[in-house]
Amino acid sequence: MPLRTLLLLLVIAILAVFTALNWSAFMAPTTLSLAFTTMQAPLGLVMLGVTAILCALFLLYLVYIQTTAIFDSRRAARDLHAQRELADQAEASRFTALQALLETRLQKLEDGLVAAQARTDSEFRSSLERATNTLAAYIGEAQDRIERRIADKGPAPV
Repeated sequence: MPLRTLLLLLVIAILAVFTALNWSAFMAPTTLSLAFTTMQAPLGLVMLGVTAILCALFLLYLVYIQTTAIFDSRRAARDLHAQRELADQAEASRFTALQALLETRLQKLEDGLVAAQARTDSEFRSSLERATNTLAAYIGEAQDRIERRIADKGPAPV
């Protein structure tokens, strides 16, 4: 048990023991003034009743405070849960948007790579074609030189 509960129970027990030990004094009639009138009643019993009423009022106030706190905490928990769901939905939508953006950029990158590959292939083919034409020209020139030398020297002596 919490310390304050034990302290409260101890005070109530001490009050009960004090009342039991002094019951005859509590029950002794006394003249009491009520501002407009006077009456004969046991002062100890009246004070004990006032104490009991005050304890009941404090208990009701305590119940009211705890009930209010419980309702407030439940409302706060419900609001927190709603905010958490909103945050989760917002985060999910951000992930979806990020995924769409990444897919779009990846597609653009792939398209760029395909276009670059096509350009490179085209440049390679044209370069290969130029090299082939140059080689054919060199071979043709060499063939012409050989044929001219053969024609200049005439037939070989037998």
